[in-house]
Amino acid sequence: MSILTAFSTAPSPLYSLYRRQNHLSSITVTVVYAVFAGGIVASLLLVGHVSDWYGRRTVLIPALVTGLAAALIFAVSTSLPALLVGRVLTGLALGAATATAGAYLTDLDAGPNGVVTRRAQIVSTVANVGGLAIGPLAAGLLATYVPSLIYVIFAVLLVVALVATWRSPEVRPLPAPRPRYRPQRLAIPAAARAQVSAALTGDFLVFTVYGVFAGSASAFLSGPLHRTSPALAGLTVFFAFGVGALTQVSTATWPLRRLLALGVPVLIVGLAVIVTAAWVQPPSLALFLAGAALVGVGAGSIFRSALTTVLTTAPPNDRAALALFFVVGYLGLSVPVVAAGIALQHATFKVLLLTFAIVVAAGILLASPRLRRLTTDN
Repeated sequence: MSILTAFSTAPSPLYSLYRRQNHLSSITVTVVYAVFAGGIVASLLLVGHVSDWYGRRTVLIPALVTGLAAALIFAVSTSLPALLVGRVLTGLALGAATATAGAYLTDLDAGPNGVVTRRAQIVSTVANVGGLAIGPLAAGLLATYVPSLIYVIFAVLLVVALVATWRSPEVRPLPAPRPRYRPQRLAIPAAARAQVSAALTGDFLVFTVYGVFAGSASAFLSGPLHRTSPALAGLTVFFAFGVGALTQVSTATWPLRRLLALGVPVLIVGLAVIVTAAWVQPPSLALFLAGAALVGVGAGSIFRSALTTVLTTAPPNDRAALALFFVVGYLGLSVPVVAAGIALQHATFKVLLLTFAIVVAAGILLASPRLRRLTTDN
């Protein structure tokens, strides 16, 4: 899973390079991002749940093959048609694998009566956020030398993951007879409606922050700071996501109440620091990195709370409920970024960043009563 998530964010620090090479407008880059997001959501809705019926490996293997095809396309060409096709395939692969990999992990490391273990929760969250962090860092560092090399490396890693998945056991018994295929129905489990609804709220807001931060890092560095280095852009995104992953590991034993008490205020402060970094004269890279760290702590805490809630409240025989969690998350990751790309045609980066921070902070404050529901019975 971490290989696919890393592969999905690897192009983040390279978009400025692609824009110069292919003479792309900001709106065209937004379209490339939109087709990636569309692939994720479509795949989650169409196949994100069928591993409950046909087996985890049956879904994961085609997903990895699809990701491998995308990596080979990028390794050969980064023209606009290649970017569009490759990003659609990446989205389809990630959407199919996201919920399935999390469900497979809980199958392999389930506690008594199918209860999700804390170890499975930690590995699942770190694999997602850690992968998001590693992709931009690796791509940014290698872009200085051979930009296409990162995709060759990911192709090799995906082959390794494919072989490992092929050799892994299918431990969950499959239903007999198997249900007739139908697309995923996005319904919150009735037995845990309040908890899951609150988790989805935090999920959407956290992915929104991650998405806009990843999309704005290069714009901030190349715009106000006049630094066009892909390595620096990748390092900045890695810093935020890496701190988020580290936060999830270091707070593994914390109850949900304590995680949220940390995450909500720290995330708001982090957004304020990032906005300040863009508005002070001269703009400050140090402040931007400090804000990135705070955002990583806040977002990582809320994300682990939300995902843990879904993992522990969804019925053991309906692990595909994770598809709903990730549909909401990736909508949060994509829709605001697409909107930001359109808004940049009419507003400056600083105004857009300030507007985003105000909207997200207001959303977090308004959602706080619902987020506190995550602490019920925890």
